[in-house]
Amino acid sequence: MEIVCLDLEGVLVPEIWIAFAEATGIPELKKTTRDEPDYDKLMNYRLGILKDHGLGLKEIQDVIATIDPMPGAKEFLDELRSLTQVIIISDTFTQFAAPLMKKLGWPTIFCNSLEVAESGQVTGFKMRCEKSKYTTVKALQSIGYDTIASGDSFNDLGMIEASKAGFLFRSTEQIKKDYPQYPAFESYDELLAAIKSVL
Repeated sequence: MEIVCLDLEGVLVPEIWIAFAEATGIPELKKTTRDEPDYDKLMNYRLGILKDHGLGLKEIQDVIATIDPMPGAKEFLDELRSLTQVIIISDTFTQFAAPLMKKLGWPTIFCNSLEVAESGQVTGFKMRCEKSKYTTVKALQSIGYDTIASGDSFNDLGMIEASKAGFLFRSTEQIKKDYPQYPAFESYDELLAAIKSVL
């Protein structure tokens, strides 16, 4: 029995923090897990910038409401879900994910949560578990699933490496160069064909 584990941002929807950086004109917020492998360090850096600029959850959610899935993402996901079980495993947060899940047809997502003050200021974040993508894939394997994983960033490599099959999708040239053992694809048709070949 197989289960496909997909990253969210950069794979099915645009990067939320990049969209927010563009909307607010704060270029420092464009840094993502493609640039910084240490997620705690990255999030603390982002929270510091939000605090400095007096920006909170509402401002981020207003931008998220304007984000649409990447062209073809919903159709890809619909077809994949007709073939096998799919879980999106993301380092995003429940407070960000819901409008995007609605636009994708409510797939299952495992993600983290933000700590938000009554004022709306984001004061911290709570990771679901340590090394959440890798840990989730190993847990799925422990209950009898073979996992197939795909993502674009440093924080996806653990689940890709631990899976029966793993693929990079729209990743950076550096990651593709550093991890040539993982097939890299740019289109949903290619990724779907690759997943079908190992189901």
